[in-house]
Amino acid sequence: MKKLFILLLVILCTACGTEKQKKIEIGITQIVEHPSLDDVRKGVIDALKEKGYDENKININYKNAQGDFGTAQMIANSFVQDKKDIILAISTPSAQAAVNNVKNKPVFFSAVVNPENAGILRKNVTGVSDKSPVKKQVELIEKLLPEAKNIGIVYNTSEQNSFYLTEEFTKVAEEKGYTVKVKGISNISEMASALDTLLPTIDVLYTSIDNTVASTYPLIVEKSNKANKPIIGATKSFADQGALAIDGISDYQVGYQTGEMVAKYLNGEKIENIPYEVVEKSEIHINKDVAEKFGIKGE
Repeated sequence: MKKLFILLLVILCTACGTEKQKKIEIGITQIVEHPSLDDVRKGVIDALKEKGYDENKININYKNAQGDFGTAQMIANSFVQDKKDIILAISTPSAQAAVNNVKNKPVFFSAVVNPENAGILRKNVTGVSDKSPVKKQVELIEKLLPEAKNIGIVYNTSEQNSFYLTEEFTKVAEEKGYTVKVKGISNISEMASALDTLLPTIDVLYTSIDNTVASTYPLIVEKSNKANKPIIGATKSFADQGALAIDGISDYQVGYQTGEMVAKYLNGEKIENIPYEVVEKSEIHINKDVAEKFGIKGE
């Protein structure tokens, strides 16, 4: 009888010791799927894993809004209703939707160009900005395309980040003596006609951090190739898809730094003591095949 009692006690203690801890619930909201934002999300998850927060400790519920701000609002609200421990918003529209709906839970943003301008900074909000180095991008055009005089930009007028970057780029380019021709659109379906109007009037197309631009990049490359106009971009995925060159922030690094921030919070740091960060280091990537097509040699 005594042996049986000891055996039962051992079983009970073992069961108590192996009882699974409750996993941390993280909701990730992303405005749309395209290579740049997908790289951001991968960076977040990789950083969390390397800091010890893998699938054994966290549950990640990922949702994308298919490019619709109203859907982003519903996703943010659903995360509140589902009592997520942390909300992570990738892109400016998703961050704005999260801030509109989440008041008492930590919100981490990633790939937001200008958090102040977007109006998302709160006591429960921090994250990582991917502010584009527009001055370096204009200098890249000077270096690779010295004969260019007219620069074209297509951007989504409803994206705060894109509006801001278009203004910043235009200011720098005009100071350098360029003529900048801007075409605003409100949705993906308007991209083709905007390019058809713009491309015949320019020497080079500049593509900034804009989710509508990123979502239609194959079309942008196709039409630019037909018009024989080079593209200078703001993120590596653009060069991978057919832009001549980019000088921009690593999307993966933006996400990785965001993941490190989340890990800090999970390790006990209060969110109000974690200031938002800006990724400063940019990278130049030149598409050698495209460079050869335009007779550009070396870097």
